[in-house]
Amino acid sequence: MKYDMVKVEEVLLALLGVFEFENGRVWKRYDFATMDGLHEKGLITVPHGRQESVYLTDEGLRRAKDLAAKHFGTHGAAPEPQ
Repeated sequence: MKYDMVKVEEVLLALLGVFEFENGRVWKRYDFATMDGLHEKGLITVPHGRQESVYLTDEGLRRAKDLAAKHFGTHGAAPEPQ
C-alpha cells in the first residue's frame, strides 16, 4: 500500500505533539525518512545521532500542538493548561 507522505508527516508531527515533554522534547523513534522530512522543513532538530530524542522548533511545537488537537482532541473538552 502507498501512503500520502504529506499526510504521514502531518500525523507524525501531531504524534510528536501528543508525546512532547520538557518544553518541546520528544522521543525520536519514528521512521527516519519522515523525521528527515520534518527536519528539512525546520520543525525538529537533527534526528540523527546518539540521542534518544529530538527537540521541536518553536514553529514545530506550535504546529504539533495544533495538529494534535485537530487529529486527537475530543470535542467539547476544555484544553489542558500549559
